[in-house]
Amino acid sequence: MTACWAPLPPGSGFGPGNLPYGVAVDADGRTQVVTRVGDAVLTVADAVEPSLRSLVDGPTLDPLLAAGPDTWRRVREQLVDHLAEPRHERPLTPVADVGLLLPFTVGDYVDFYSSIHHATNLGRLFRPDAEPLLPNWRRLPVGYHGRAGTVAVSGTPVVRPTGLVAEGDEVVRRPSGQLDLELEVGFVVGPGNEPGHPIDPDEADDHVFGVVLVNDWSARDLQAFEYQPLGPFLGKSFLTTVSPWVVPLAALADHLVPPPRQEPAPDPSLRAERPWGLDLELEVAINGTIVTRTCFADLYWTFAQQLAHLTSNGATTRPGDLFASGTVSGPTEGELGSLIELTQRGAHPVTLADGTRRSWLLDGDTVTLGARAPGLRGAPPIDLGQAVGTIVAAPPRSPRAPGARR
Repeated sequence: MTACWAPLPPGSGFGPGNLPYGVAVDADGRTQVVTRVGDAVLTVADAVEPSLRSLVDGPTLDPLLAAGPDTWRRVREQLVDHLAEPRHERPLTPVADVGLLLPFTVGDYVDFYSSIHHATNLGRLFRPDAEPLLPNWRRLPVGYHGRAGTVAVSGTPVVRPTGLVAEGDEVVRRPSGQLDLELEVGFVVGPGNEPGHPIDPDEADDHVFGVVLVNDWSARDLQAFEYQPLGPFLGKSFLTTVSPWVVPLAALADHLVPPPRQEPAPDPSLRAERPWGLDLELEVAINGTIVTRTCFADLYWTFAQQLAHLTSNGATTRPGDLFASGTVSGPTEGELGSLIELTQRGAHPVTLADGTRRSWLLDGDTVTLGARAPGLRGAPPIDLGQAVGTIVAAPPRSPRAPGARR
């Protein structure tokens, strides 16, 4: 185990093997790039050499993302060395005493659909008399382009969206009555690629800086009415929650595992020699009741393949781009990453610890996503933190005066 002078609670997943990056604002209003050590934060600029401070001495991770993997490695090594050297020991600021902000400027946001169990479950719900997976699903990582401007940090209220829904033969505008969660893992991009030059799957660690948790909130009734023929839009774009800590991909290097066998073999542009599955244990709680525990390692399409496919037509990426896995579900009933699956489209509600039942999320409900990479060979686990959101009621619609223009 790597030495560390900072106090670490027993079993902490925020030891020197992790050192995730975040952006914190303190009681005096100062905003700084920090790393988390146990239950405290360390200002990164205080721990690195002067030549690197300009990359981390600001209110965002953006300059560090753009600097590339060699610089990421140097910063990380210096953080580890700083924490291992007893002469640097000093009191650190408790994480409870700072506010955590969205740590990077989100460029483009793409959400994939890469869990074979989730895709199969939805296919059976929506096409019960047909093959659940459409013909293209095993050929490429299906995805859609989301809205970067509504990606928000954990703790941001989830305002219930309002939109057009079908009610019998009528179409009405009302607050969504089928608000859902989606358990996902997201990947934060650093250096981009040149136009027309796709990223190879085995180059993923040259471009992916780190990992976050993602809740891609979904209004299923809005989505059902709008998505044909072009796919998700307003049913998804109202909010996407991400965890405040970006865990460096380097911290998870020992947790990369071979992915499931893909049949048929993918296109050459999606083939990799290196193992890009990621062994993470994920969970979802509603109002403190755990309703799902599942594993990320069996995701059919890996994050390296997702990034390769995203650029395979010559499209570019840039620092701060975010792409997410899509809902992560496992093969059993207790491993389903969305309410639409857990409740069979609302027909079989889940029961919470207080005895109440949920087909869909209600105003006041708090959803908490958590994840950690399991400890290996005696090393402690790597914690990704949490992505938390509480549902608040849709604001009342202002009455429109006769003849008024908007």
